[in-house]
Amino acid sequence: MDFLETIGIDAEVLETIIGLLPFIIPLAIIQYGLVIFAIVDIIKKKQTKNLSPVAWLIITLVVNMLGPILYFILGRSDTVGDDEDF
Repeated sequence: MDFLETIGIDAEVLETIIGLLPFIIPLAIIQYGLVIFAIVDIIKKKQTKNLSPVAWLIITLVVNMLGPILYFILGRSDTVGDDEDF
């Protein structure tokens, strides 16, 4: 534990962080999955409701997990982009 003491991390704090990893890792996967899915959807559709696509990209990237959820609830347009064949 000498290395931990030299960098200023207490062993109890490290044990607490390790104990929380089973909760943190799935939340991180969900968060990054939502962000990636929202960015792909914004770029693919090219049209959004309420705000411009650039504004939704910024909100999606800056407002962590809530940004993509807000986009899917408030900003997702029902129309498809030009590149999809339907």
